[in-house]
Amino acid sequence: MIGALRERLSGWAGAASVFDALRARRRGEPEVPVRDWVRVGAGRPARVLGFDQPLVWVVVALLALSLVMVFSASIALPDNPRFARYASTHFLTRHVLAIGVGAVAALIVVQVPVAVWEKWAPWLFVAALALLVLVLAIGKGVNGARRWIQLGPLQFQPSELAKLAIAMYAANYMVRKMEVKEHFVRAVWPMAVALGFVGVLLLAEPDMGAFLVIAAIAMGILFLGGVNGRMFFLICAVLLASFVLMIALSEWRRERIFAYLDPWNDKWAQGKAYQLTHSLIAFGRGEFFGQGLGASVEKLHYLPEAHTDFLLAVIGEELGFVGVFAVIAAFFWLARRIFSIGRQAIALDRVFAGLMAQGIGLWIGGQAFINMGVNLGLLPTKGLTLPLMSYGGSAMLMNLVAIAIVLRVDVENRQLMRGGRA
Repeated sequence: MIGALRERLSGWAGAASVFDALRARRRGEPEVPVRDWVRVGAGRPARVLGFDQPLVWVVVALLALSLVMVFSASIALPDNPRFARYASTHFLTRHVLAIGVGAVAALIVVQVPVAVWEKWAPWLFVAALALLVLVLAIGKGVNGARRWIQLGPLQFQPSELAKLAIAMYAANYMVRKMEVKEHFVRAVWPMAVALGFVGVLLLAEPDMGAFLVIAAIAMGILFLGGVNGRMFFLICAVLLASFVLMIALSEWRRERIFAYLDPWNDKWAQGKAYQLTHSLIAFGRGEFFGQGLGASVEKLHYLPEAHTDFLLAVIGEELGFVGVFAVIAAFFWLARRIFSIGRQAIALDRVFAGLMAQGIGLWIGGQAFINMGVNLGLLPTKGLTLPLMSYGGSAMLMNLVAIAIVLRVDVENRQLMRGGRA
């Protein structure tokens, strides 16, 4: 009966994979998830796709929209005395350069086997720690924060490298500690110390937003790697208590929380809640279809950092609810797709590759969620950019490198599914 049914479905490209999965389930073997890796055209034989093309096109679409919106959000900045010597296309030109450099880096990185990243993951983490120490010693400070290292005419933000490094290191760590993951001290304590050291360095800059993202990546990989549930919730409780303590001991952090809770209060509206109130005004003006591309009023020196942290507010004002919903949907799809690639790798017994990909998914999706939450007034201001869209060379470079690594994981998954070697 199964043979007849399989013959009847022979025109469907995924039939063989489905029957293989059913056979594996009956035998009690691990089931390999099936994905649409073949494309059938009219009158043409099926061909296996070499990489995840929809993922690439969604990333390209986000980058294209970022070019338009960064130019729109920054075109009026030269009217500000602070940027008087800049041309109206200054930020657009640098954004294009950042995307170009990131694309070249991504093309190089996608050629590197995942086994190489697994081997060098601890050393990349050490290098990120060294740069975080270096930025405190010689880094460039802006608005009271020391987060950038000057490299000639360019600047580099080590915290962006740290996000990728922690995803690789945590995945590598869980693979090495897989046999002791039920024992708290032996499995979790060393990772907690490493995360604590990163936290101390980032809070010294200060950059609490980056630390929040890095902690989420590390904790997510520990959970996905199979750490005992009670231990995981204990760690979450410790981290939550640490954040509450930091807020309680810092007056300016407390003020940010109070401003977030009551942004329209006269005490905060022109101070700590200034960005939030103008972001909400931008969304209100956008309504459903927006004021039209280039017609934002809030970007005209009312909304600070309109081309970086609050780019989504400009999108909301100019493209309305429709534009904001499209961006949210794109990031949701992107994070889900990256997680799917990670699950596929784990099903193929490539635990490091799978956990690393899922860590990158947590990074991209989590940071996008925080940035959107801040713009919409759902979360306190954190100073995080919108991945793949906001102006910022270091962030754009590391985002594209991370996407390239995920694509490499997917390429090796496909090679194994075709019976080859990763």
